[in-house]
Amino acid sequence: MERLILKQLLTWKESKRRKPLVIEGARQVGKTWAVKEFGKRYYEYIAYINFEEVKHLQQMFVQDYDVERILRVIRTQCAVPCVPGKTLIFLDEIQEAIGGLTALKYFQENCPEQHIVVAGSLLGIALHSGISFPVGKVNFLQLHPMNFCEFLMAVGNETLAEAIANHDTNTLTLFHDKLINRLKEYYCVGGMPEVVFAYKENAEWSEIRAIQQEILRGYEDDFSKHAGGALVERLRQIWHSVPSQLSRENKKFIFGLVRDGARAREYETALQWLFDAGILHSVHGVIKPGLPLSAYYDKKSFKVFLNDVGLLSAMSGLQPTIILEGATIFTEFKGALTEQYVFQQIHERMDLYYWSKDNSQQEVDFLVQHADNILPIECKAEKNLKAKSLKSFITEHHIKHAIKVSMNPYQDNGDIVENLPLYLIGNVF
Repeated sequence: MERLILKQLLTWKESKRRKPLVIEGARQVGKTWAVKEFGKRYYEYIAYINFEEVKHLQQMFVQDYDVERILRVIRTQCAVPCVPGKTLIFLDEIQEAIGGLTALKYFQENCPEQHIVVAGSLLGIALHSGISFPVGKVNFLQLHPMNFCEFLMAVGNETLAEAIANHDTNTLTLFHDKLINRLKEYYCVGGMPEVVFAYKENAEWSEIRAIQQEILRGYEDDFSKHAGGALVERLRQIWHSVPSQLSRENKKFIFGLVRDGARAREYETALQWLFDAGILHSVHGVIKPGLPLSAYYDKKSFKVFLNDVGLLSAMSGLQPTIILEGATIFTEFKGALTEQYVFQQIHERMDLYYWSKDNSQQEVDFLVQHADNILPIECKAEKNLKAKSLKSFITEHHIKHAIKVSMNPYQDNGDIVENLPLYLIGNVF
């Protein structure tokens, strides 16, 4: 399978300002595969160490940060030379090695010619737990689940993925029905590489769901392994509340759905843990749609999204046939999957916010800051294009351009509101 991060990794390799690279991302999004595949394509040697598996090396940075000594350990363990430009040193699950992140500073200062990548499923948690971090001495990349274009490439629709990337609306309109069917499949499968690969290999839907449930269980296992005491139960309570949070018409996170009588201060630490682990993400409301949007965000009002639409459909217990065939019983949850999908396609590129009017049902699903303008995005699960809240928002705030996404094909009416098919939303910026 092809991942778009491979191009970013090549840019890093060829950069004159290259530093040790830190790749963040939740468990099972494909970090290890992507870096190894990158190494196979562009290096003669790969020196790979996984600190979860090679436990005796978890102490290798404790003695000192002498890079020559550390390189000798890596050469001995991996049985490959560490040749600058020819060897990719890949240290996986780096947060399990004491002092591993701190060591990157010394590689940058004393051995910058070496090509070093580190990754870890719970790196975000490690970075917020007081670990000394080499600020300014590393580069960063985030890896997310496969987006819709990557999914299309994986299942043999490379030309359609190319048409989306090129915004070729003429071609896309001709194949609109096929793309909508693929989109519904993506709602079920999502972007976890193991799940996508199984789908590509014609696995039964029961097998697809079984793999997704294993990933979900793996996330819960991490709660017990890496979080302590009362925090574990609060993590589980928040985690299991996500489908009910997203199924509401107003998707603002409500602590009362986590547990009756629950208060924010009891669950803030648990929520932040889930955000740091990369398995939940927040989209904050804004107190007013001003520029920059980040200056007006409301820290008390936010929506919570899962990291993957396929995992959300599995967690919700939805049978794939309900999504694919559009059963009436599915109507109420359609909006949740649609917003999750749109969030997932955009947030890897830019920050998202939303807007709601006090004492009113008016709400705009997402706001982004684009080309020094505020761009509202309204999500429609089907073909209904009525959007009263969006129209009011445009009028009240003098919006120059807005986007409405739905199951309809592309429509260019020359209006302020641009009507886009859902499959195009990730490639309009």
